[in-house]
Amino acid sequence: MDFYEVLEKRRTIRDFSDREVSDEILKKVLNAAFKAPTNDHLRQLEFIVVRGRENIAKVIAPLAKNMAAFRKLVAEVDESDDEDKMAMFAAALPKQQKMLMQSGLLIIPFFRQLTWPLLKPVEQSSLNYFASAWCALENMLLAATAEGLGTVFHIPVSDEAEKIKEIVNAPEGYEFTCLLTMGYPAENAFLPKQKAINIEDRIHSNVW
Repeated sequence: MDFYEVLEKRRTIRDFSDREVSDEILKKVLNAAFKAPTNDHLRQLEFIVVRGRENIAKVIAPLAKNMAAFRKLVAEVDESDDEDKMAMFAAALPKQQKMLMQSGLLIIPFFRQLTWPLLKPVEQSSLNYFASAWCALENMLLAATAEGLGTVFHIPVSDEAEKIKEIVNAPEGYEFTCLLTMGYPAENAFLPKQKAINIEDRIHSNVW
């Protein structure tokens, strides 16, 4: 696909078929992460790849108790009344755990956090490793799209990150951005409607 076609086709997919993602394609997608810019040029990324729904269920067990509270929180704090946003939430919230298991492939992208604790930055530049890790993830999302795959990620809430790091035996000094599922979309997969943005309305010349 043309690069801009890839951008247009990238969507968050929460409904997957049973078709397995080959190791060859998985490696191509993971390799794309190392093409992203990094703040220290070292590209200190590591990936835990979990295959099989039983194995994935063990890793994501800490999510279970948080989901009900998360759904209630989203419903309470959203005041946008945006129909497209609420349609996305209506499809997404009940699937938070199911979507991570359905494709049978779960990726946990780890990055080295060498300076300040991730959740206690002393200044904006303390988040450089975190920012680099998300640049790498974006490359993975686009590479997956180019291979005809769908992706969805769950950003950990509450104590999920620490518990998952313990389950997978992650070493000290490493954090992960999200839980990423990647697979072939189901035929009836829900496709969130993208908001139409007029770029000219978002460009400010010299000052806001």
